[in-house]
Amino acid sequence: MLKNVERFSAMMNFSYSKASVEVRATRLEHPPRMDQINYELTLYSNDDRLNVPLLKKNIEKHGTIYNTIEQSCAIIGTIKTTANV
Repeated sequence: MLKNVERFSAMMNFSYSKASVEVRATRLEHPPRMDQINYELTLYSNDDRLNVPLLKKNIEKHGTIYNTIEQSCAIIGTIKTTANV
């Protein structure tokens, strides 16, 4: 996901200083599998050109790892921005 942010920042023409992602998952025992993954992606940016809904859509549509995992469990995520200090 972080690599996709780097790639899409160039394509969508926005800048950011850093990004972090927090992931939480729910695992079922029988059968053993991942049931749901929750993520919160935080972008540190002061750039007004950052279109968060479009970035989220691009990550969900074009992220290869995202799409692979989505085939086996639900993925729920949010993207938030924090101003650089």
